[in-house]
Amino acid sequence: MLLAIDAGNTNIVLGLFQKDKLLGSWRLTTQSYQTPDELGLIIRRLLNVDGGYAEQITAVVLSSVVPSIVRPLREMAQRYFKLEPLVVGVELDLGLEIDYDNPSEVGADRLVNAVAAWELYGKQPTSRSPEGSLPRGGPSGSKPLVLVDFGTAITFCVISIDGKYLGGIIFPGGPLLSQSLWQHTAKLPRVELKKPPSAIGRTTINSIQSGLFFGIASVVDGMIGRIEEELQQRVSVVATGGLAEIIASECRRIEHINSELTLQGLRLIYLRNRGAYD
Repeated sequence: MLLAIDAGNTNIVLGLFQKDKLLGSWRLTTQSYQTPDELGLIIRRLLNVDGGYAEQITAVVLSSVVPSIVRPLREMAQRYFKLEPLVVGVELDLGLEIDYDNPSEVGADRLVNAVAAWELYGKQPTSRSPEGSLPRGGPSGSKPLVLVDFGTAITFCVISIDGKYLGGIIFPGGPLLSQSLWQHTAKLPRVELKKPPSAIGRTTINSIQSGLFFGIASVVDGMIGRIEEELQQRVSVVATGGLAEIIASECRRIEHINSELTLQGLRLIYLRNRGAYD
């Protein structure tokens, strides 16, 4: 079995694969001061509570945008699973050409998501779901691909028709925007990011929610338009991340939503670089 670990700024997401099947996933709060022992005990307990899987792990793959937690996670894998994890970086075989001024600047999360998006959506034609609904799977056809990740930051990754990672956009995510507004104003409350009853808010809370929710949706659609202007091509758009399901329904340009994209990307990168696992 493969244990896939994605350490983000807010959460550490774990995924357990048996061949190509995701058996389960778990989410921990990212705490960069945690020791390998603390991480090992927590992760093994989670795996064993949900099925006694800890002793069946034969491979570990790790990506992180938090440099201080890479070493504890690596040591955790070595000590508690007796395995050397594959750590995602631009030097690996990703199946994509990184056409970036400094490839090492591309975050591991963006690399992993781009690999999965290209493999799952960028190679074969497909049709849109009936009645304008948002399809959850299937490739995008012969168009450049834009991946939007709704995480702590909202990132846009642009992939050409021939599989080149061209670059992207980084924008503050919803929780960051909400926290900043709350921290830097005297009377505005901190609010939950969710769809308000209308765009024109009739309470302070609804007004803030409107700005966050519809504002982010408008940013996504607007950025997609700007990307298409620069490429002089229409693009296909895939969304992932914790807030994708919440906001994507209001984004006119998102065609696919895949909440497991990062974990699938980690699995694909492991297969390309170390081969099959049990």
